[in-house]
Amino acid sequence: MKQYLLILIMALPAISNAQTVTDGLMMPKNALCTGFIYTNDQWTDYWEGTLERENGNIGKVTTQSLMWVGNYGILDNLNFIAMLPYVKTEASQGTLQGMEDIQDLSLSLKYNFFKKAIGDHTFKTFGVVSYSMPLTDYTPDFLPLSIGMASKNLSWRLTSYFKMQQGMYVNASAAYTWRSNVTLDRPSYYSDGQFYSTDEVEMPNVFDFVVNVGYIKQNLQLDLSYTQQNTLGGGDIRRQDMPFASNRMNFSKVGALVMYYLPKPRGLALRGSAMTTVAGRNVGKSTTLMGGILYTIHFSKEQ
Repeated sequence: MKQYLLILIMALPAISNAQTVTDGLMMPKNALCTGFIYTNDQWTDYWEGTLERENGNIGKVTTQSLMWVGNYGILDNLNFIAMLPYVKTEASQGTLQGMEDIQDLSLSLKYNFFKKAIGDHTFKTFGVVSYSMPLTDYTPDFLPLSIGMASKNLSWRLTSYFKMQQGMYVNASAAYTWRSNVTLDRPSYYSDGQFYSTDEVEMPNVFDFVVNVGYIKQNLQLDLSYTQQNTLGGGDIRRQDMPFASNRMNFSKVGALVMYYLPKPRGLALRGSAMTTVAGRNVGKSTTLMGGILYTIHFSKEQ
């Protein structure tokens, strides 16, 4: 029912000095931030097209993931970010069995191409190029219990970040994602009112944006976020049918994050966040909880 990799990357609020592809922060040159983020996503109701209904056949759908993240400062204004999740899905009732496996590797380059001081405030803009691909031979044709969409993705993202002297900030980020076709384990399929005599599915591209308002000062970060995803094409779930890989999957989410850097050992940080889906189309009405531990290593003696 959900595009798991896209959600993990797009809907993730800014992670303080663990800088993500959507935020306005950077790792300094020769510094590495790495760690693990655990995610638990659950829903029982979903949108069949625009109709909200209960998932009576399989009950509560739970998706858990443990994602390794790494962000290295090539330069002060150029970062390399990698993410790799292990995903497990399950349903609370019925005969369908969940899936679990390594999902998709995501690689990104994040470039801070503009920075300007405005009095005591700071304005920055960033460009991000990201590429992701499946690392295992999982099927996308088992939604809502598939662990991903199995497409190769290439995206371009633009982010603007404004921080005030007092520690308040506003961040806005938008991206366009091109997705490759995917292959099914069957010779034909029916989608969007048409029959296709092929195992290849054309995946619609995706546009997303996220807006954050928060506070960051010394060891603490607080963040509120709004995330929206729009799939640029695809049909709705057929009445009383399972979702399909190329369905139009739109959602709006709101979330909150707390990030805290421990005084000792230096460089160790804890983070927690929660998100809920407030509107959607062909997606689950989910609640997502995240928790992680991150550690920053400075390879330069000056740092």
